[in-house]
Amino acid sequence: MNDSLEELREKVALSCRILAMEGLVDETLGHVSARIPGTDEMFIRCRGESEKGLRYTTFETIRQVDFDGHGDDLQGVYHVPKELSIHGEIMKSRSEVGCVIHAHPPATLICGITDLEFRPIFGAFNIPAMRMALEGVPVFPRSYLVTRPELAAPMIETMGNKDICLMKGHGITATGATVEEATINALNFNTLAKVTLEVGKTGREVPSISEEDIAELPDLGTKFNAKWVWQYYVKKLKEQEK
Repeated sequence: MNDSLEELREKVALSCRILAMEGLVDETLGHVSARIPGTDEMFIRCRGESEKGLRYTTFETIRQVDFDGHGDDLQGVYHVPKELSIHGEIMKSRSEVGCVIHAHPPATLICGITDLEFRPIFGAFNIPAMRMALEGVPVFPRSYLVTRPELAAPMIETMGNKDICLMKGHGITATGATVEEATINALNFNTLAKVTLEVGKTGREVPSISEEDIAELPDLGTKFNAKWVWQYYVKKLKEQEK
């Protein structure tokens, strides 16, 4: 395996541990995948006999498979996620997607089952999260386990070309062009959900921010929104793992 593929594989492992550190996944539930450029294959977080949960994901648990979950790299030891179809079917249908994340953040779960609406109620506090609310968050109304392509299809249709989909009573799916982007998209959506939930607890009706304020919120670009924030979380993770 060349250096670039080893780096990609390591990023998938890092994403799993960051998501666990930040409370978006718990125990052994949740998974991250990354498209292997120029192929119909991906790296995906698998489970083996020494499974200890996403917080303790190692390089070895990230295995190379095709979009249907098959590959010699499983070595007869590792098992792809039961919801592999979330990853494989998105990879097949959306060529711009380089990473798929499925997670179970508690705040998004509660927002979904209580039908709390995601609105742009804050601005500069978190501009990418505000834009998610402004553009609208797709909500898939079913709560089943996505174990087959035909079960993934309606969720993917609901998600459309968005980078976030709330799966009601289940979790979230997040995408991005890179592992960094998808991870930060998931984290930003979690922030939106946590704020929405806390505001809902107050019982107060709060307005969306004004169009004038929205106009003053720039697109900070991928470097600010993904690269630097990713580097922050990698640093935080390594400090916690000392």
